[in-house]
Amino acid sequence: MIKTEKVLHLRSCKGRSVRVVREHYLRESVPCNSCLCEAQCHNEGKLLSQSATHYVIPDWKVVQDYLEILEFPELRGIVFMQTACQAVQHQKGRRQYNKLRNLLRDARHECVMFFNEFQLYSYVPREQGESLEKWQTRCIYYATVWYYNHLAGLMPVVMVTEDAEAIQKYGSETDGVFVVSFKSYLENFWPDLKAVHELYESIVQSRKERENEIQEKNGKEYLEHLSLEILEAGIKSGRYIQGILNVNKHRSQLEAFVRIQGLPNKRSELETDILICGTKTRNRAIEGDVVAVELLPRNEWKGRASILCENESEEKATEETETEPMPTGKVVGIIQRNWRDYVVTFPPKEDIQSQGKNVRKILVTPWDYRIPKIRISTQQAESLQNFRIIVRIDSWDSTSLYPNGHFVKVLGRAGDLETEIAAILVENGISIGPFSEAQLREIPVNTPENPWKVDAEEQGRRVDLRNTHLVFSIDPKDCEDVDDALSVRKLANENLELGVHIADVTHFVKLNSYTDLEARSRATTCYLADRRYDMLPAILSADRCSLLGGADRYAISVLWELDKTNYEVLKVWFGRTIIRSTYKIFYEAAQALLDGDRNVVDIPELKGLEEKEKCRRLNDLIWAVEKLTEIARRTRTKRSLEGGLELEGIEIRVQLDEKKNISDLVPKQPLEVHETVAECMIMANHWVAKKITENLPHQGLLRCHPPPRQESFTALIECAKAKRFKIDTRSNKALADSLDMAEDPGDPLVNKLLRSMATQAMSNALYFSTGSCSEDLFYHYGLALDKYTHFTSPIRRYADIVVHRLLMAALLKDKKLEPENPLLSQKDLEELCHHINKKNRAAQRVQKQSVELFQCMYFKDKDSTSDERCVADGIIYSIRANGVLVFVPKYGVKAAAFLKNKEGLVITAQPDGSCEWKPGSLRRLRDKIISTTAGGESITFSLFEHITVRISEFSSRSHPDTIKLDIINNQPRSKTGTEPTHGTSHTSKTDLVRDVIRSAEEAQLAQKHAKRTLIRDEDREYCQTQGNSLYSLLEEIKEMALQDVSVG
Repeated sequence: MIKTEKVLHLRSCKGRSVRVVREHYLRESVPCNSCLCEAQCHNEGKLLSQSATHYVIPDWKVVQDYLEILEFPELRGIVFMQTACQAVQHQKGRRQYNKLRNLLRDARHECVMFFNEFQLYSYVPREQGESLEKWQTRCIYYATVWYYNHLAGLMPVVMVTEDAEAIQKYGSETDGVFVVSFKSYLENFWPDLKAVHELYESIVQSRKERENEIQEKNGKEYLEHLSLEILEAGIKSGRYIQGILNVNKHRSQLEAFVRIQGLPNKRSELETDILICGTKTRNRAIEGDVVAVELLPRNEWKGRASILCENESEEKATEETETEPMPTGKVVGIIQRNWRDYVVTFPPKEDIQSQGKNVRKILVTPWDYRIPKIRISTQQAESLQNFRIIVRIDSWDSTSLYPNGHFVKVLGRAGDLETEIAAILVENGISIGPFSEAQLREIPVNTPENPWKVDAEEQGRRVDLRNTHLVFSIDPKDCEDVDDALSVRKLANENLELGVHIADVTHFVKLNSYTDLEARSRATTCYLADRRYDMLPAILSADRCSLLGGADRYAISVLWELDKTNYEVLKVWFGRTIIRSTYKIFYEAAQALLDGDRNVVDIPELKGLEEKEKCRRLNDLIWAVEKLTEIARRTRTKRSLEGGLELEGIEIRVQLDEKKNISDLVPKQPLEVHETVAECMIMANHWVAKKITENLPHQGLLRCHPPPRQESFTALIECAKAKRFKIDTRSNKALADSLDMAEDPGDPLVNKLLRSMATQAMSNALYFSTGSCSEDLFYHYGLALDKYTHFTSPIRRYADIVVHRLLMAALLKDKKLEPENPLLSQKDLEELCHHINKKNRAAQRVQKQSVELFQCMYFKDKDSTSDERCVADGIIYSIRANGVLVFVPKYGVKAAAFLKNKEGLVITAQPDGSCEWKPGSLRRLRDKIISTTAGGESITFSLFEHITVRISEFSSRSHPDTIKLDIINNQPRSKTGTEPTHGTSHTSKTDLVRDVIRSAEEAQLAQKHAKRTLIRDEDREYCQTQGNSLYSLLEEIKEMALQDVSVG
């Protein structure tokens, strides 16, 4: 090994001059990462295959400008030199460098990195007076020659570069090493890859036009961004504020907000987002960019607009439609761009003709309202009129009204289901492809000829529960990826043993295997309204790992011994097990058993049994389900006493017929058994988190839920006032109590809506590394737990796979043993948590947008004027200046209903309640809005008032379709058999649990009062108190809480 020193003077993409001094070590042996290596390099991880016809080594400039072409999986055998990668890192910024890193990690792409600057014989030092660019090209060429010779000439090597001088100089210097332009390489080696050639031409054209535009146009449309040095100094001093730009999609030309990051002390009085009004003050920042903002003087502050916008052409906002003034600012610089792939459509033909003579330059409209129009160069505008395409942004100069970009590929015909689904995936950065052969080869075979069996050696390492425990799963219908199963039994000492058994995915998915790398990249299974995209191959997710009924499976189990009276945890055991699930029960069947219905037909394992055996087994199952529910009620009560929240979400199930057409939209009906299963999973996650942090305090992966910002509760508090409810948001306990008290006996939807609004006010729960923050930040606000993680769904969440490995490492530490694989460093774990959080948020958005897509598709082909399915009951939950926001329970729809139309007419009602439009005006109050006609007739719409609405679909050429609501009657829609019901038996039982909580709280207060006033002499001496404990009281009212209060 030879030690040298390397001094680099680099210029970043922001124009900063960076002097880098490194100790530079040169070695004779550096992994080449090729299967053809005969020099016995220590190659690990991804290797280049010997089936490629050649290896290709891109120059630094090619990597910088054409990385998205190199991402095509058809381009195989790519060697990225360390020199090129560092050029991207220092000159193109973190975003481009991270794309390159992800490409190198991706098992689906045959590309590797070679550390040429550490190889003794491939590295060449920079000569005096040599430009950085020339040295980088020379360094990569000599590394290319070394690589070819290292492989003993077994594989031709092609270096691609945009440097014409290098092509002339090195083109014929070494036999077997070819130096060609990137364009020539694509034309000669990949002539049939049409998409690649189109993308290349698009990128080249975009660069040329950007250069021409800069030369031709001297006028400034926007202010220049401040340099990064000035921004950093300004943020440090408090003059500028750093945050992420969020554009209001309903008023994208007028309103954006900057959510503050790392608020300096000088700005500590700011507790709200900063309003950015108009596109000029946004200064070329795009949704998601990290920006620096300068506050405007207080007399220039403005308020949020309260008017409803039907489309983007409505950009007029008067002072009367604004709320209270809030901090307002302007963007002075971009700290980090967040550009991505954008789905767009071309304008109509007449608009293309009106854009000028040079029709190669087209303004395309993004699918996402928040993104500005993008200028691209293409000759396909007319032929792709009705298609959605993907573009990427290249630049946005101060001389241009719009950003410049380039065409990437055609997505499909607009309006087609598969195109719209693909658009949703692209917009959220979800890339779904088939699993590779390399990944599938890692999975054990399971065929009728060669069935998978429990390995005898592995059985010796596990606790066998197959003959001792009644294990069963409770899942939705048609569920294939069964992560979890439950068990409960009575022990010899009359105590109970509760078991949560989770599929042992880590047994089959080894660390850093191809399957593991792919699962890490996907991070989560993505659920859409009509399909799912698995994190793991189906042979694992639906077979080998899925805890199917009657099948032997490897599991990781948590077993608690619970006190027979108060269900307090006495002991806990973690470990690897073998289980055989006896029943795979649907939620509806489990709820029927809980409600006392013994004629359940949805338990196939009981079919065909003799009546006596069936009766015995059914009794055992009913006892287990009831006992699980009993335990879950108790643990939920304890969490509720600490402040655990019961929130409300709107979940819609899309019903498809045999031809995959939408037959109905059905809101998910909550069942008590949902809460039973959830509570058991919460308990397991909590105890696993405790175990990991106990043994690995600085290396754990947990999940925290930060307290919400108080400003987020404003809408909830104001809305509740309409019913004279007071919502206390000072703590999770206060909020939970307030929501419990906010019950309208005549309308259960009021409480559901308030809980839904509370859910929307919540901050996002996040995965984090325990070594990255103090323990007081571990708290989970929603669940009221000091430590929490995700352990129970490793088939569909990569975080759970990491937690399984951490739990096994923690158990080995109890035995003073080291894990087989080293744990992730704190930095690597932080990066992984950031990646998983990002993918989880994307998957949630995809699920929500796919449901909205199907809601629109359901109403698209229906005649809203005659089809009774398009008329439904709605409840008003927000008042705006020109309309109301309405929730339609029947379909789970939330949308705007206008009280003033484009012609200026206002809505009014006839004596029978039917509505029509007349000239008039609107007057908005806090909890209602009054519509008054020119003739003096008036009608009032109040918060939580039920109305009848007509539902229709509003189609857009460029944007996603939306739901449109029209008020047709100011009276509630008459109830029909298709309307969802409320107040079922399980809801009543939930009410009883709340009564238990309130009684327990009263008991606690009574005990505290007794301690202050009724202390006897012996109590003073021995510090003892008299009376029943909290759990004794709970035991006394246990029978009341468990009574069947169902009606009918």
